[in-house]
Amino acid sequence: MRQRYVDTGKLPGILTMIYRRGALAHLGMAGSIDIERDKPMREDAIFRIYSMSKPITAVALMMLVEEGQIGLDDDVATYIPSWKNLGVYATGMPSIVPVAGPAYMTTPVERPMKVIDLATHTSGLTYGFLNRTAVDDAYRRAHVADFNAEGGLDAMIEQLATLPLEFSPGTAWNYSVSIDVIGYLVQKLSGMRFGEFLRNRLFEPLGMTDTAFCCPPEKLGRLGSCYMPGNGGGLKVQDDAGNSFFAAPPALESGGGGLVSTAHDYMRFCRMMLNGGTLDGVQILSPKTVALFSLNHLPGNREVAEMAPPGMFSEASYAGVGFSIGCGVNIDVARTRLPGTLGEYFWGGAASTAFWIDPKEELAVVFMTQVIGSDARLTLRRDLRTLVYSAMTESFA
Repeated sequence: MRQRYVDTGKLPGILTMIYRRGALAHLGMAGSIDIERDKPMREDAIFRIYSMSKPITAVALMMLVEEGQIGLDDDVATYIPSWKNLGVYATGMPSIVPVAGPAYMTTPVERPMKVIDLATHTSGLTYGFLNRTAVDDAYRRAHVADFNAEGGLDAMIEQLATLPLEFSPGTAWNYSVSIDVIGYLVQKLSGMRFGEFLRNRLFEPLGMTDTAFCCPPEKLGRLGSCYMPGNGGGLKVQDDAGNSFFAAPPALESGGGGLVSTAHDYMRFCRMMLNGGTLDGVQILSPKTVALFSLNHLPGNREVAEMAPPGMFSEASYAGVGFSIGCGVNIDVARTRLPGTLGEYFWGGAASTAFWIDPKEELAVVFMTQVIGSDARLTLRRDLRTLVYSAMTESFA
């Protein structure tokens, strides 16, 4: 992988960590965390994990489910009353400011939005950066879920109460701010700021000392720069480590994409899940709850590819993939065209990071790098998966 991705300049550097059957099986590093400052990749490097924040937020939700504070089949409007009358976009132009009369027309939802719809991206919400629909445009103009948004998660919920849904909940799959809404629910039900809940209930108990919504000054020397493909080839800086956006606490703590972490920290999270919700004597979830992450929660056991709109933004290939609680799940190995296992769950981040957990093989893989918008992302994850499984000379029956 070094020759194909680092030596050719497609990635600045890579860090791969593989854990299997109770032991660290592989730790590999190559390249740099900061090309401009000639800083080599290091084991304790701090990365922007973007959407790899989502499974962490999903675990926070399930902690509250186990405590009886919320249920996956509950109506979201039970906890967000202002969403009770959300409709599905029909026509018009959603506005981000009050106007005289309705700016758009909606149709009623077929059924109320459920908490499970948020966890599986079947809520009818969207992302502004998708650039597909009038609703996407309204999100974009309103800066919905922007890390700098004043008022944080509370203000985001108020914004969303004024905007229509893309579709009736449960009828389609659309990548969205749904997991950020889950972060809001955790915050509201716990009585703690979302980042405080994660720190007190998850990160500190698990020893995830470098995972947070920002990188503090004393750790900035370990934060890598983030890149994007240059116009003439090679890489150009997208977020410079010396003046990073992630150096300061955000106004909005995004459970969908706002965390920074290390490979070691994220592997501790994976090991907890691999071990049925417990790590080093600390129990986060029960084994039965963790088992839910290996199941497809899409209606009718459908695949993401069946429910997603054409040309959907992708952080993964969707063939053979269902959706679990905050992450994808393998439901048809043959259709993925890759080695793998039914029930393994996974996801990735916008800066080309990736992870997966394979309970049957007692395997967890964490891959870190920092490039946004690279066409190499899907082949990178394909190659990583192929190399990991082809290195295994035995497997469980």
